[in-house]
Amino acid sequence: MVLTCPVGTGRTTQRDQASGHSRRKLLRAGALLALGGAAAPLTGCDLFDRDDQPAPPPDPLRPMVDEALGLAAAYKASATAHPDLADRLGPIAEAHTAHATELARVIGVALPSTVAAAPTDPADDPAGALAALRRLEKTAQQSATAACAAAPAERAALLGSITAARATHQEALK
Repeated sequence: MVLTCPVGTGRTTQRDQASGHSRRKLLRAGALLALGGAAAPLTGCDLFDRDDQPAPPPDPLRPMVDEALGLAAAYKASATAHPDLADRLGPIAEAHTAHATELARVIGVALPSTVAAAPTDPADDPAGALAALRRLEKTAQQSATAACAAAPAERAALLGSITAARATHQEALK
């Protein structure tokens, strides 16, 4: 750095005996100006408060909500197709709806306003409908068991009770 103004090493300069500035003060001021000049343009380009954060990944329990709603829809479709099974299937459909509601509350999502479609059409005869529902329950129980094993402690109790309910539903359908 070349300094073109008189710089004193003490209280006065050699040229005119006037009070001068030390090199240390000038270097310090220059450094502060350089830092301030470099930081000033950064505040205008939105470097420090960026709003384009990536969306968080979907909650791993979201598929469980959809699965519970699908099971409830399957039970309601079978109860509609076979009115003689409605008393038996209605409470199980309500249990699946309650599971979906609680799971949605835990993960902080709203339940869809439209009713989920049943994963499969109900069988023509009541025995076939019950067998199809047992298969759906078994698959759903396996997925709930896997979710329970992978879930953190605060969610494991809920998933464990859903797993147990699905096992109980299989027995109720026999």
